[in-house]
Amino acid sequence: MSAESVAAEFDVPGRIVSLISIETGNVNDTYRVITRTTFSEEQFVLQRINKHVFTQPAKVMANMKAITDHAHRRIEEEADSADRIWQLPRVLPTREGKDYVIDAEGEFWRGLSMIASATSYEKVNSIEHAQEAGYVLGHFQRIIADFPTDKLEDTLPGFHITPGYLEYHDEVVESPEARKRLDTSSEARRIEAFINQRRELCSILEDAREGGELQLRPIHGDPKITNIMIDNITGKGTCIIDLDTVKPGLIHYDFGDCVRSGCNPAGEETTDLSEVFLDVDLFAALVKGYLKQVGPSLTEADRAYLFESVRLIAFELGLRFFTDYLAGDVYFKTTTETQNLNRGRVQMKLCESIEAREGLMRKALGG
Repeated sequence: MSAESVAAEFDVPGRIVSLISIETGNVNDTYRVITRTTFSEEQFVLQRINKHVFTQPAKVMANMKAITDHAHRRIEEEADSADRIWQLPRVLPTREGKDYVIDAEGEFWRGLSMIASATSYEKVNSIEHAQEAGYVLGHFQRIIADFPTDKLEDTLPGFHITPGYLEYHDEVVESPEARKRLDTSSEARRIEAFINQRRELCSILEDAREGGELQLRPIHGDPKITNIMIDNITGKGTCIIDLDTVKPGLIHYDFGDCVRSGCNPAGEETTDLSEVFLDVDLFAALVKGYLKQVGPSLTEADRAYLFESVRLIAFELGLRFFTDYLAGDVYFKTTTETQNLNRGRVQMKLCESIEAREGLMRKALGG
């Protein structure tokens, strides 16, 4: 079944004029669909869900539909007093009233409304952009905070559970492939030593959750800077997209990942480690925007672990990249033999920078 045939199954006015592949994103196949009637034009996003990553796509869609319906109601309730027009993708119904299409090959497809006049960016490009990123994440967390976590499926078991990634690392490192890579690379051995020096870091958030200090809430799951949309007209944040990973979790995972992706000007793929650092000015701006939205709802314990979440998420991603390198690049896409090794180096250097700036970061957090 062709993408165009699938697109025609969704309840959108008009006839299909164009179907354009969107190359951004590493998981789902994505298209922009343009339809026209005799007097109007419509656009929407068509996606084929990657079942190798999301093994239960029906549950992914149930989470997305439940959270977006809830969030849309909250946005409408607050619209008259809001300082901007907030947006969020809507799950489009099929002509049969369903939330997705299953084609003849068993592939799951969904239609989502297009976010109007907004752009996402690979990197934070200004202090104002950083503040808006924090504001958008805080707004999303705030409007879904009262959604019951027991109404959400855990569609990615183990996601962001750092002790589990360390356990997998320890299994991989004993393999012949990993031993060979460690034996032949001094850089790999340095990263392995870096990991071993910080083993106790891995369980800090999960220990706090198990001890009752932190509670499960609905989270986005992947709020990297490329998923935050900035209004082309006003320059303000308007939306967070890519809601596949919505699930119960700790809001600290969202905060830490947003900071990790937004406050390292060098990005994930640089090969010059001297460029990698946590920009405290960007961090302070992001925190300011974030706390404007969620500050009143955070407990003392929530605030106490915000710094640790940033440090942990940088470490966690570095651990995952490096473990994949040792395993022979079985998870993350690569174009060179040492790309995952380099990605691991970048995140571990960022983790070091975060540690060096702990005092300044805690000051920005109000602690």
